[in-house]
Amino acid sequence: MNNYQLAKRARIGVLIPSTNTGVEYDLQKLGLDGVTWHCSRFLIRLKDWAKEGAATGDDENTVFERFLDLMREDMTPAIENVLTSPITHLMLGMSAETFWGGMEGNVEFEGKIREQIGDLGMTTGAGATRVALDNFGVKKISVITPYPPVGDDNVRQFFSEIGYEVKHVVGLNCESATAIAEVTIPEVIEAVKKADGDDVEAIIQCGPNLSTLDLFPTLEHWLEKPMIPINVATIWHALRASGIDDKITGYGRLLEEF
Repeated sequence: MNNYQLAKRARIGVLIPSTNTGVEYDLQKLGLDGVTWHCSRFLIRLKDWAKEGAATGDDENTVFERFLDLMREDMTPAIENVLTSPITHLMLGMSAETFWGGMEGNVEFEGKIREQIGDLGMTTGAGATRVALDNFGVKKISVITPYPPVGDDNVRQFFSEIGYEVKHVVGLNCESATAIAEVTIPEVIEAVKKADGDDVEAIIQCGPNLSTLDLFPTLEHWLEKPMIPINVATIWHALRASGIDDKITGYGRLLEEF
């Protein structure tokens, strides 16, 4: 029997980078009785890819891969921290790591976390978007990312390997981890225009620090096709995996219909 006063249905741990301001913003929009969200931050030691590249002489792709390596090292204590809550499910508020190396890389990444959390339920960006797309029954997609080209390549690889025809990957090529949250609404709309087409059945937005929760539901009505922000996908997946089937209106078809 669940005796928790405030979280009778689910206590969902959320692992996020220290530089991220997008995930908690999106979570705060959704108020569900009996569900609590418990964020655990891990330190980002290399947050400015442009400055790092200028200092070391490395290209942006090399710096970004170094950034991801450091993130993986610092995740372990943050997971250990949030597990003490105790949580009933773990949601990862990052996405690049979950797509890295395609299907094989995703399995390896999730396997390492599984070693730490055991049988606890887990939601990742790659896994959540895959299940979300399956529900919509689409096969031709485009993806918007805040990553440099190497990140875009890994996103394309992942979705291609799981059976989707990737029409466009629109990379915003942000210069730092915090710059992702500084992308303007006009810049997002311009990216959507580039990603869209008559042969595109759905559009995915990666990068949890780029919140499109307020924008994409309106664009869904305009384009008449599913628009899936990574944060909405992970929130939806974490809720459904926790047995929370509430349909939430105003934040896109995924939360409203499935």
